[in-house]
Amino acid sequence: MGGGPGNRQGQLVRRNSWTQPQSSLTFQKNKRQFMHRKSHIALSMALAMLMAFMVHSRPAPAAPGLTPSTETTSEVTPETTSEVTPETTSKVTPGNRVSDEVMTRKAARTESGPFAENLLADESNRSEAASRTLIVGERGGFARIADALSAASDGDTIRMEAGTYREHELLVDRQVTILGIGRPVIDVEHKGEGIRITADKVHVEGLEIRNVPTSHSRDHAAIRFERASGGKVIDNILDDTFFGIYLARAHDMVISDNRLRAYHTRESVSANGIHLWNSNRALIADNEIIGHRDGIYLEYVQESSITGNHVEKNIRYGLHFMFSDDCVYRDNRFENNGAGVAVMYSRRVMMKHNLFVNNWGASSYGLLLKEITDSEIFENEFSGNTIGIRSEGSDRVKKHRNSFHRNGWAIRIMASSMDNLITENNFIDNAFDVSTNSRRHSRNNFEANYWDKYSGYDLNGDGFGDVPHRPVRLFSLIVERNPMALMLLRSIFVQILDLTERVMPTITPETLVDEKPLMRKVAI
Repeated sequence: MGGGPGNRQGQLVRRNSWTQPQSSLTFQKNKRQFMHRKSHIALSMALAMLMAFMVHSRPAPAAPGLTPSTETTSEVTPETTSEVTPETTSKVTPGNRVSDEVMTRKAARTESGPFAENLLADESNRSEAASRTLIVGERGGFARIADALSAASDGDTIRMEAGTYREHELLVDRQVTILGIGRPVIDVEHKGEGIRITADKVHVEGLEIRNVPTSHSRDHAAIRFERASGGKVIDNILDDTFFGIYLARAHDMVISDNRLRAYHTRESVSANGIHLWNSNRALIADNEIIGHRDGIYLEYVQESSITGNHVEKNIRYGLHFMFSDDCVYRDNRFENNGAGVAVMYSRRVMMKHNLFVNNWGASSYGLLLKEITDSEIFENEFSGNTIGIRSEGSDRVKKHRNSFHRNGWAIRIMASSMDNLITENNFIDNAFDVSTNSRRHSRNNFEANYWDKYSGYDLNGDGFGDVPHRPVRLFSLIVERNPMALMLLRSIFVQILDLTERVMPTITPETLVDEKPLMRKVAI
């Protein structure tokens, strides 16, 4: 009964009907467990990513000993001042910008090594460079100038109150300003030099320095610069000195508004007012120089300007310069100096708007040009000089728009001078307009000048004379060979010579002729 085919088939049917629901439940249970594990893994990964993000987004702590700046390079919203979003870490607003230099210096304070030490040393130097004012005088902290100079640092100002300071051989080896209030006096008492400066950018102003002694072994000066550039000497009085201002290898200097006076009567015991040697790019302006050997002396000086100076009654030259190229001289007055002005062995010189007046003497001139080349002389006035311009070995010099008035010789041009152009000048009331020591000057040109002695005519009214003018008088050639003949200048003998030359112009240099003389004076 129980083991028949019918029962076994029924049991199989019942077993199969029972096991099918059990398998479905197991599958559902496993599915739920899998989904739970999956969500747990996803949550864990999300948490890990969030933690990693927060670690990387967190601001770095401030370096030890360095207070964090109140300014920041990130943009922070008012609601979340402690949280920085990724979008704002790269934004910098103008009001919050911190310079790289400041941040680098702050970081250097917490670091070690040469870089940090250099930055700190630089900051230390900046703080030390803060200028101070040291006062010399009764109400100041120093009674002596030398003590103040010893205590000074670069950038300081030494202010000298009014009074007389009997000191000499003062050494300035730091970049300072020496400023006189009420014109204090430094009396050297004929004991040596006044101030010697060896530092760059030293400024000396408002002083009076006196009694610098004559010396045949040392070049004593009131103010001397040695290998010191960029300095200024302004508004000082230098009285009874040997050298006044002496520059030796001192470049880019300014010497202006000073008054220099010496009282020597012989060249052998006197020295120069302003003396420059091997010093370039100097400005010498608006000084008054009286009574020295040479008022202004320059040797091996390049690219300098001498302007607005009054140079008078110096024993030898008002201005004397040698081997000095590319210099400009303008608006100066050279008056009553022993031998006038001498310009020697130089190139590319420009002289403009100067006054050369009353330089009288046996061998005196307004301006001596000796071996000058490629230069220009224009709009100057030469008045009352023994010789206006004397030219020796000077080539390619253009002289134009100058006025020569009441000189012994307006221009004395030697045979060694070639390729010069003399044009648009006024020659008025000179004893000799032009003189030479040779009858051949084929390469010096006179063109379109005004000559008061010209007796020609202008038929076509073009402003130029129709007859050439020969400015060299026969008598001037005689004087060149025999200077004693000058005593006959106003005699009837000379008048006969002049008349003969006008009738038969065959003796004077035929090439020194102005083919187109002006009928009216040049307006200068």
